[in-house]
Amino acid sequence: MARRAYNLPNMLTYGRILAVPLVVLCFFLEGRLQSSDFARWSALLIFVAASVTDYFDGYLARAWQQTSNIGKMLDPIADKLLVATCLLLLAADTDRTIAGWTLWAAIIILCREILVSGLREYLAALKVSVPVTQLAKWKTAIQMLAIAVLLAGPALDKIVSYATETGIVLLWISAIVTLYTGYDYFRAGVKHIMDE
Repeated sequence: MARRAYNLPNMLTYGRILAVPLVVLCFFLEGRLQSSDFARWSALLIFVAASVTDYFDGYLARAWQQTSNIGKMLDPIADKLLVATCLLLLAADTDRTIAGWTLWAAIIILCREILVSGLREYLAALKVSVPVTQLAKWKTAIQMLAIAVLLAGPALDKIVSYATETGIVLLWISAIVTLYTGYDYFRAGVKHIMDE
C-alpha cells in the first residue's frame, strides 16, 4: 500500500498540489500581491508544468497499472486546487485580470467544480461511478489554456496583442462548456438520487 502511494503517477499528483503555493508565492514575491512580469512568467511556467502532470499522472497510472485509491482521490482535488487558486489570484491581482462581468465566468467554473465534486462524493457512497465525458476533457483543456494565457496576462500583451482579451474569451467559452457538462453530470446523477 505504501509503495503504491509513492509511485510515479502519485508523485506527479503530489507535485501538482505543491505547485499551488508556488504559484501564489510568485504573486507575492515583493511582499504584497504584485503581478510584475517576472511574477507572471514564473507563475505561468509553474502552472504549465503542473497542468502537464495532470495528463501524465492518469496516463501513466493506467499504462503501468499503478492506479491507487489515493491517486483517484487526490487527482481531482489537485486539479480543483490549482484552478481555484489561479482564478482567485487573477481576480485579486493588482492588474485585475479577471474583473467586472468576467468574474461571473470564474464563479460559474468554481461553482460547477464544487457541485460536481459533491455529487461525485454522494454517488460514490452509493457505489455509482460517473465517468468523465470527452466534452468534460475538452472543457478542462480550454480552461487550462485560458488560465495559462491570463496568468501571463499583461506580460504576454507586450509580445502578443490582445493576449489578455483572448484569455478572457477562452475563459467564457470554458464557463459555457462548464455549464453544459455540469448539467450533464447532474442529469446523470439525479436518476440515482431519485432512486434512493
